[in-house]
Amino acid sequence: MNRKPGHPRSKLPLALTMGEPSGIGPEITLKAWTARGPEGLPPFFVIGNTDLYAGLARSLGLDISLKGITRSEEALAIFDTALPVLPIELDSPVIPGTISPANSHAVIRSIDMACDLAMNGAVGGLVTNPIHKRALYEAGLKAPGHTEYLSQRSGGAMPVMMLSCPGLRVVPVSVHEPLRDVAMSLTTDMIAEKGIILARALKNDLGIERPRIAVAGLNPHAGEEGHIGREEIDIIGPAMKIMAQEEGVELLGPLPPDTMFHAAARARYDAALCMYHDQALIPIKTIDFERGVNTTLGLPIIRTSPDHGTALDIAGQGIASPLSLIEAIKLAHEIASHRP
Repeated sequence: MNRKPGHPRSKLPLALTMGEPSGIGPEITLKAWTARGPEGLPPFFVIGNTDLYAGLARSLGLDISLKGITRSEEALAIFDTALPVLPIELDSPVIPGTISPANSHAVIRSIDMACDLAMNGAVGGLVTNPIHKRALYEAGLKAPGHTEYLSQRSGGAMPVMMLSCPGLRVVPVSVHEPLRDVAMSLTTDMIAEKGIILARALKNDLGIERPRIAVAGLNPHAGEEGHIGREEIDIIGPAMKIMAQEEGVELLGPLPPDTMFHAAARARYDAALCMYHDQALIPIKTIDFERGVNTTLGLPIIRTSPDHGTALDIAGQGIASPLSLIEAIKLAHEIASHRP
C-alpha cells in the first residue's frame, strides 16, 4: 500500500462501488449524499455511470447535482455541493428491477477500481453497494461473493465477516453452510483464528484497548456440561484458550446462545463470536434491521457494506432506505481514523 507518510487515512475520501445498477444501490447512494449535512458524513465518491445517477435523480424528484471526477482527491473539494462520480460505462440500458447480464462486467470493474484505489492509498476505504451474485457468476466471477473476491484481489488473510448495528457486533465462524454440516465443519483452529482476527480488529480498527468477546456455544444451553453435545468442551473451549494466550482478551463463554443477546447481556461485551450464520445474524437484524453493516476483517484495506441485498422488487420506486449505507460510510471512516 502506497499511502504517503503523514497523510491520515481518515482525511482521504471513501470510494463507493456502483453495485448492481438495476437494484437499490444507485438510489441509496443518492439519498446518502443528500444526508451528508445532518448526518455529518465524510466525503465520498461513487464509481458508477453518471447518466444512471442523473436519470434516477430526475425520476425520483431528487434535487442533486453530479460532477464527474478523474482522480479521487477531487472529491474532497466538490463533495459539499455535488455528488462526485468517477465514471464508468455501462453496456446495456438500466431498467430498475430487471437484471441486465451485460452490465455485470461494469459492476466488477467498479469493484476492481475501488479496490485498486484503496490498495494504492488513494482512498480511505471502500464501501460496496449490493451486488447480484448470480449475474456476476454468469459474467465469470469465480469467488463466492464480495468478501472472498476482495480478499483474493487485495492479498488479505482469511476474510472474516463482522456484522454490526448500534449496540451489537457479531462474527459468525461458519457462514454459508447448511446447518446439518455446521457441527462437523467447526474446528478449534478455525474458531481461534477468526476470534483472533476479531480481537485485533477491535483493538486496531475500533480503538478498544482490551476487547471483551462473548463466545456462543453451539448447542442448546451451551451443551449443559456435555449432556447436550460436547462441542463446547472439545472444540470451543480449547479455541478460547488459544485466543486468550495469543491476544490476552477478556473472554466470556461458551455462553448459552438464547441468553446472550438481551440488552443487559450485551452490555458485558464488545463483540460476540458466534458459531453459525443465523446465530449471529438473527439478533443483529432483530435489534436494528435498517442500520446493519457488514465489515470485512482481515484485509489490508478497509471495506464495509450495507447489510442487505439488491432489493430488486422495490428498485426505482423511491422507497429504499439509505440508513444501512449511511452507517457503512460512517463505520468505514471510523476505522480509517484508527488505522495508521
